[in-house]
Amino acid sequence: EFHPAAASCGLTETKNKNLSFTDSLTYIMLTSCVTLQGMGTVEMDEFGDRQIDFAVWDMTDVDSGEFQVVCVYNSSMKQLMMQEGLSFQWPGGSPPTDFPECGFKNENPACHTRTVTMHQMVSMVICFVFVIIVTVTVFIYRKLKLESELAAQLWRVCWDDVQMSNLDKVLKRTCSRLTMSLKGSNYGSLMTMEGNFQIYTKTGYYKGNLAAIKYINKKRIELTRKVLFELKHVSTSGSLQDLMESDSITLDWMFRYSLINDIVKGMAFIHNSVIISHGNLKSSNCVVDSRFVLKITDYGLQSLRTSSCPEDTHAYYARKLWTAPELLRTDCPPLCGTQRGDVYSFGVILQEVALLRGVFYLDSQSLSPKEIVQAVTQGGVPPLRPSLCVHSHSEELSVLMQRCWSEEPSDRPDFNTIKLLLRKQHRGYGSNILDNLLSRMEQYANNLEELVEERTQAYHEEKRKAEALLYQILPHSVAEQLKRGEMVQAEAFDSVTIYFSDIVGFTAMSAESTPLQVVTLLNDLYTCFDAIIDNFDVYKVETIGDAYMVVSGLPVRNGKLHGREVARMSLALLDAVKSFKMRHRAEQQLRLRIGIHSGPVCAGVVGLKMPRYCLFGDTVNTASRMESTGEALKIHVSEATRQVLQEFSCFQLQLRGEIEVKGKGRMRTYWLLGESDSN
Repeated sequence: EFHPAAASCGLTETKNKNLSFTDSLTYIMLTSCVTLQGMGTVEMDEFGDRQIDFAVWDMTDVDSGEFQVVCVYNSSMKQLMMQEGLSFQWPGGSPPTDFPECGFKNENPACHTRTVTMHQMVSMVICFVFVIIVTVTVFIYRKLKLESELAAQLWRVCWDDVQMSNLDKVLKRTCSRLTMSLKGSNYGSLMTMEGNFQIYTKTGYYKGNLAAIKYINKKRIELTRKVLFELKHVSTSGSLQDLMESDSITLDWMFRYSLINDIVKGMAFIHNSVIISHGNLKSSNCVVDSRFVLKITDYGLQSLRTSSCPEDTHAYYARKLWTAPELLRTDCPPLCGTQRGDVYSFGVILQEVALLRGVFYLDSQSLSPKEIVQAVTQGGVPPLRPSLCVHSHSEELSVLMQRCWSEEPSDRPDFNTIKLLLRKQHRGYGSNILDNLLSRMEQYANNLEELVEERTQAYHEEKRKAEALLYQILPHSVAEQLKRGEMVQAEAFDSVTIYFSDIVGFTAMSAESTPLQVVTLLNDLYTCFDAIIDNFDVYKVETIGDAYMVVSGLPVRNGKLHGREVARMSLALLDAVKSFKMRHRAEQQLRLRIGIHSGPVCAGVVGLKMPRYCLFGDTVNTASRMESTGEALKIHVSEATRQVLQEFSCFQLQLRGEIEVKGKGRMRTYWLLGESDSN
């Protein structure tokens, strides 16, 4: 809109110049760049717009709400002038931006990356649905698996698979005596001192294994879901007694306190329930599950139990070592026992766990279970009780044991009191079930790591021994190929040198010596030879009786050095034989006959069982002929070997002449006398 004064000025100019009022462009041009006086100076720009001066007010005092002019905008100069000593009080300390972060039309690319696209949204929904489906599937699968395990009744034993047997049949079948004992205890044997069987339960054979059979005097047993669940849970780690006897698990005090605490909690629950008491508490009735949580078994079901008359057997008294003295003195003790009697049994178990030396361990006495039970029954001052060891456990634990097996039942604490006492003693071990479980699993994992490390070291040691034995049987390069699973192909070698030797008169010497003396002689001789040939680039092929075969130039080729290596080795062996002394004939000189020949051969591994690296070719036969046609304490060399040795110009050879060689005709041969000192 036009300012009224500017509009009036425009109309006057239009009228004075006789212009049309409807010509908007002319009208605007007449009102542009005009300065008028109204409420202040009014200036119009070239477009006919008013140039306005602004004064910006700001609340300088928040408490009083007072506003002041902070700055003035001069439109003609197009300049913002701040008032001296004043500034804007911006919220947050800075003015707001004049442009949105993502732009007026969301054109900033940086904002697009933070925006979830439709494809991303669909992908997230699909993943979420997939996770839900997998979770539901796993839950349904575990549910169906559990139901199938319950329905399968894997614990059920078919009666037709059980073969009943009496003692005579067992003896005839085994033809031996069965010994059953409790490890670490002097009182665990289930046999008499004469070694005869003590059958205290019905036995039979189930799938070839001797099993105990327990009869339950009940006509009908209803397998409810609760019963099936109980039958499904199996103690995979065995009983507490098995755990204490195991060498694979280290029972530190954190672990022991956790097991003891589980017993106390279980017995406190039984004593506060309708069951009232256990009556048969012992370490074999405390089982440990896969999570190393101890659970108490063999309680209740008094209606299924039958009272048996005492039997004068070793096994009977061994089972009574946990029984309280007041129950031992009773002719017909209650089948469910008493609460104070359970505390006494717990005290005996406590001593087992603390010392890990078996039930009712006596330090200075060696008594049979029968003698112990009789002494406990008779009482005495002081009464017979298990030994204590202050070096193995704390003094507070010793006091608790003594209170638990007090002669007077009323002096024994109940399990609620025991729980409080144990909690004070092992505060540092934690009382939270999850903490104990994690600690147990960590302890078990550490034991497994140590066991695995020990087994791994043993494996590497045995592997090293096996490899060392393999390297002694086969050449190193061939053994490496076999270790990599590669097939060892037979290989031809253009030039090698073969050494043969035997002992002159060995047959007659063997006839005059014992077999042990012959074995000792060959072992001493070949041990000496083996130590010498390790200094040369040669490979020992085999030994047959007194024959010794060595080759150089294979399986790793060494050019023409094979002749020099075998020659030097032969001279060293000959010097060693001259000073060798036989144990059973120290005064007799051992006479060695050596033959050497060079030529081509073919070598390879023969056989799968006891594989041997064998040499084939006429060179082997010729080398054997050089040995058999030689003389004692001399080195017989063929013409081919002489040509190889002449290239080194350091060996002393003597012409023997032409001799008749079987299968070869006449051959010129030489004697190897030695090697010059300069080389």
